[in-house]
Amino acid sequence: MPELKRLHARHAPAVLAFELANRAYFAASVSDRGDAFFACFTDRFAALLAEQEAGVCAFHVLVDEDGSVLGRFNLLDIEDGTAQLGYRVAQHVTGRGVATATVRDLCRRAPDAYGLRTLRAAVAHQNVASRKVLTKAGFIAAGPAGPADLGGKQGTWYRRDLTLRAGERAGDGHR
Repeated sequence: MPELKRLHARHAPAVLAFELANRAYFAASVSDRGDAFFACFTDRFAALLAEQEAGVCAFHVLVDEDGSVLGRFNLLDIEDGTAQLGYRVAQHVTGRGVATATVRDLCRRAPDAYGLRTLRAAVAHQNVASRKVLTKAGFIAAGPAGPADLGGKQGTWYRRDLTLRAGERAGDGHR
């Protein structure tokens, strides 16, 4: 059974393998990280861990039983009870509900673990799979996301109020 874990230095080799194995797949729906990301991976990974230690971000990996990374689920720019959610899953596990289940799990954990009340996520219009994941995980469309938000692409911001109980939706009057 895959397990969502907070990013740790020991995950570096598996994260690099995950990113390399799925690079072309990711580039089809999100901006490519570029060659510099891979050339400077060790330094960039250390910087992520420093950001996490400072409480600015919280990075997670979905680790399979064999130690391989199936996905990355990140909470970015944590401030005033709000964070931006970013995630990516390996091509070979897409379409199986892995992303949806893990986003839901992270939404359950985020209030207690990080003091979050709201998550936001920007998704490019052509990324239909991510829009479905967010909707199934209780996010609602909250307005346009521009090229600056999405690496040159147009899209939509989604939002989820983490203080709502399971089954409730923002604006339905239930608290």
